[in-house]
Amino acid sequence: MKIVARSESARGELVLRKDDEGHFEVISNGVFLMDTRNGRSERLLVTAALDAHPAPRSLLIGGLGVGFSLAAAVPDTRLERITVAEIEPTIVDWYERELGGTAQQDPRVTIRIGDVADQSGSYDVICLDVDNGPDWTVTESNSSLYDDAGTALLASRLTPGGVLAVWSAHHVPSYEDLLRRYFPVVRVLTVDVPRGEPDVVYVAVKA
Repeated sequence: MKIVARSESARGELVLRKDDEGHFEVISNGVFLMDTRNGRSERLLVTAALDAHPAPRSLLIGGLGVGFSLAAAVPDTRLERITVAEIEPTIVDWYERELGGTAQQDPRVTIRIGDVADQSGSYDVICLDVDNGPDWTVTESNSSLYDDAGTALLASRLTPGGVLAVWSAHHVPSYEDLLRRYFPVVRVLTVDVPRGEPDVVYVAVKA
């Protein structure tokens, strides 16, 4: 792997690597975070959430990553507003400069630098992909997104009948139980990966 770029932020070190086949990897504080090899579960995060809503007009994506989730959202013509909250400016820069991302050029798309929990307003759909899972967060502070208060906050930002979708690198039964306390409908979708446990997408529908 070749190191393409490296950056330091308040949350630590980010490294962008590229292999001989042209695939990119993002490493956060020495831990693998994401890559451009597949993205099937990241796309499912968005498409499954949008399919669970009868008429989604607004979408908030927590975490830009390498752009798979945003790219999956743009083709849905029902959406009038697509907001991406990405806390690391470097990730946005790499997406545009190194990965050649273009989805942000859609006039419906706004990329905001900041924590997804700090985004104001309400949304029909919220898709969360900022960690490796509810129990495997990139930073310790992110754990607050997956506790009672964080789940209640996300639910409050949804319109009636809104949908919350959360990506995880593995199934976390305790988080599924927590979602069921706030949402009457919770689906657990799995996506097989070449190595390790299947990726998991939680789709929760608000009353």
